[in-house]
Amino acid sequence: MLDREVVGEFLDEEFKRMEIPDDIFKEAVVEAFCKYVENDYYEWLEDNFKSFFNYGKPDWKWVRERIKKYRG
Repeated sequence: MLDREVVGEFLDEEFKRMEIPDDIFKEAVVEAFCKYVENDYYEWLEDNFKSFFNYGKPDWKWVRERIKKYRG
């Protein structure tokens, strides 16, 4: 899901402020960090889905209002 190259560039910038042990390779950190973020992101999406759709009992009027609001 995440662009590993973009995440790697982001981490390069962040790593300028800290020292990484020699036995930890950047590629491994990028992959582990991406999976960590993706897992958290999926949980966040699930929570927001439940809220947006009123825990399985959607208020379609409210949904329509959100559609209009975010359409601009």
